[in-house]
Amino acid sequence: MTGGLIDKLLGRLIRRGRLEVTYASGRRAVYGAGGDGAPDVAVRFTDNKVPRELLMDLALGAGETYMDGRLVIERGDIMGLLSLGQLNDRWEQEGKLIAPGPVAQAAKKLVFTWRSFNKPSTARRNVAHHYDIGNDLYRLMLDETHMQYSCAYWPREGMTLDEAQEAKLAHIAAKLALEPGQRVLDIGCGWGGMAIYLARKFDVQVLGITLSEEQIALARIRAEEAGVADRVRFELVDYRQLHKQEEPFDRIVSVGMFEHVGQPQYETFFRTCANLLKVDGVMLLHTIGRMGGPSFTDAFTDKYIFPGGYIPALSETVAASEKVKLIASDVETLRLHYAKTLREWYARVMANREKIVAMYDERFFRLWTFYLAGSTAAFENGEMCNYQIQFTRDRQTLPFTRDYMTATETKLTTP
Repeated sequence: MTGGLIDKLLGRLIRRGRLEVTYASGRRAVYGAGGDGAPDVAVRFTDNKVPRELLMDLALGAGETYMDGRLVIERGDIMGLLSLGQLNDRWEQEGKLIAPGPVAQAAKKLVFTWRSFNKPSTARRNVAHHYDIGNDLYRLMLDETHMQYSCAYWPREGMTLDEAQEAKLAHIAAKLALEPGQRVLDIGCGWGGMAIYLARKFDVQVLGITLSEEQIALARIRAEEAGVADRVRFELVDYRQLHKQEEPFDRIVSVGMFEHVGQPQYETFFRTCANLLKVDGVMLLHTIGRMGGPSFTDAFTDKYIFPGGYIPALSETVAASEKVKLIASDVETLRLHYAKTLREWYARVMANREKIVAMYDERFFRLWTFYLAGSTAAFENGEMCNYQIQFTRDRQTLPFTRDYMTATETKLTTP
């Protein structure tokens, strides 16, 4: 029974590329004709429960059986397998748009809303789940200069990961229209790369906040090493508590943190930012986003990678900011920049396999590569992208045209 259902599922799904499956019984099946430049992957199921778990939830089932060594890749790799699946289910592909069933949608929304509430009491635990697993892993995976765990910016061919991450910092800094002596708030500062860059390039005072103890410890060391510890301060604090102890800032920047806010907290996030931003201030939000409308976090990501996280649609992001009178003064969609970034991270992780397995174990390595490969597939052929949204409180704050951005970015990136 299960065998027939999984045959139908894979036969319907795999139209491009080729997937060869060897079942636990020894039966071999091939899905897709191949020969079209798409991935050609062979896998083996070690027990009869694997098909059932895939049928129950394809992403979660594939992730868990791969992590446990029950879905074994015998030709190709996990990047090829997940790319093959997403390529055959491209977000842009033609077809009739069918509304989802109301009962299924309501059930998903109920579970999702409950898990994504992200009260201050759970936010720190959710952040620690991902970011406090050890700085050594991220050192092996990320760029050496700035340790940026977010989408890089690739304005030209042939760039290294370090160059693309510095280009990202310059791209964002140009949109902030900074002036010397200003106070800047960095919400979700990571290992301090953005804060240190802004302090060095613009002679501004920066407060970086995070909920990760591992990140903040290294960020403080990096600020000392960069010689900007007198201009950069890092605090372990929830953004919702900050208004009680800080005066408004000239600029606010947040990169790769909004994904952890949780949909029910969007209005709270923007209201807090509006209250922390001077009337003539500027804010830049850089976040992963959906090219379609609001949706749900897949079960694998919610369970193993970013508990309580949610990738927003542009519509719900802007709708929440409108309620607190933040003006979306500039919006940019980065369509493929994160896909390229993720492939760089994946390559570094694969090159450091032995070190990572020694630090954790084989199961963690498979979990981590499944996460990176699945994310890459989602940005290459799924609905994921990145948004950079600039906000102001006063329409008179910035120049009439975007020329100031280009001028600043050129100055920052010209040797």
